[in-house]
Amino acid sequence: MELRTMRYFLAVAREENMTRAAELLHVTQPTLSKQLKSLEDELGKKLFVRHSFHIELTEEGILLRKRAEDLVSMADKITTEFLSLDDVLGGEVYFGLAESYQIRHLAAEIKSFKNSYPDLRYHITSGDTEQVTEKLDKGVIDFAVLAEEPNTDKYHYLTFPKADLWGVVMPKDCPLAGKQSVSVDDLTGLPLFCSEQGWSHDIPRWCGNKIDNLLLEGSFRLSYNGSLFVKEGLGYLLTFEHLINTGPDSGLVFRPLTPKLETKLYLIWKKYQVFTPIAEKMLEKLKKRFNP
Repeated sequence: MELRTMRYFLAVAREENMTRAAELLHVTQPTLSKQLKSLEDELGKKLFVRHSFHIELTEEGILLRKRAEDLVSMADKITTEFLSLDDVLGGEVYFGLAESYQIRHLAAEIKSFKNSYPDLRYHITSGDTEQVTEKLDKGVIDFAVLAEEPNTDKYHYLTFPKADLWGVVMPKDCPLAGKQSVSVDDLTGLPLFCSEQGWSHDIPRWCGNKIDNLLLEGSFRLSYNGSLFVKEGLGYLLTFEHLINTGPDSGLVFRPLTPKLETKLYLIWKKYQVFTPIAEKMLEKLKKRFNP
């Protein structure tokens, strides 16, 4: 299974059209079709369902797409790492980030760092703990930012200067909006939205055994998507402060939980990880900023 074939497969999966993919890859359509047929024969699985005007991935094709994306990303990262080994003024750095207002501290440090190293090129991907640690473990990214305590057997870490405050995002004209803060009893029986990670790790340490009194209506990995459901009157969103626009024209308000619930943010990297020179220099700067 060649890396080139994986790139061909991903192009067809993205375009959902053999002709467009062939044009983007600068190969003929018969050549592309032959390569994908050989890939299906090699794997012994059908990867595409061919319709009149588009191509659809099978379940096996969807699985391969995820694996191929990681494989190609890792190969590209290896190439750029070796190209930048002698480049002390620039290079590539890869981050996987949790959704948090505290990311502003990292953004500020990257901006400052780029003033000294203008040839820095950074890449950002977002996700929950499971998603970003998977990429970190595979070597696709250099650093991950988690909204939960890291596994110190596997990772080194730095703690962000500030913590995120939990609260409820709700329509500004609902009864709870008149409160200064919201308790677990206020939320009992109401339809709630929350991230799976927050519902599993953070909310239980806030409300203890009263978690059984709370109704999880739906879960979202992105708080913004959850806020759209709140706007439609479908429920209340448990999330960090500042992630959702609750300005005067938004139709929404944020009220903190009581007792106060906060979550710390952590920058992590693998133990015994070998960095490129630019990633090493960035880590040195972050250590000075986060551990003064």
